Amino acid sequence: MSKMDNLRAMREAKYAEAQKRATSAPARPKAAAPVAPPAPAAKEAATSAAQPAVQSEQSATEELCGHRNMSGRTCTRERGHAAKSHRYS
Repeated sequence: MSKMDNLRAMREAKYAEAQKRATSAPARPKAAAPVAPPAPAAKEAATSAAQPAVQSEQSATEELCGHRNMSGRTCTRERGHAAKSHRYS
């Protein structure tokens, strides 16, 4: 037999063994049901408490462009700047 015939025979043997293992494998148990997410009221209360601090911080500083580059840095130029390039920090 040639080298290619040997390779083909080995591949077919591996395939047949995998098929035999797949049909004889015991059934896996189903995953448990996912846990329900927390109540939306609690989530809203937590976010509303944090928003006043963020809003006061934004009003203290000028509005920034906010464009993000691939590494996660944000542009520090003013919002709607005319420059074609961004300044990242």
